[in-house]
Amino acid sequence: MPKRLRLTRRFQVAMSEDGYRRLKRFATESGLDDGEALSFLFEHFDSVIDADKFGHRLRLFNAELEARKS
Repeated sequence: MPKRLRLTRRFQVAMSEDGYRRLKRFATESGLDDGEALSFLFEHFDSVIDADKFGHRLRLFNAELEARKS
């Protein structure tokens, strides 16, 4: 039987409600818990993002960030 993923790092994360709901949905759909889902996304980051859209989406997010904080 394969060894279960061992999560060795724990840290507090502040997330938007939309981001948290999307994480929960992804975790549920993939049969993972929240930590496993985040580990999967970051371990495979380069292969799961659309590199052509990433920079544009990041610029939009950063432009809206201050307004979202208030």
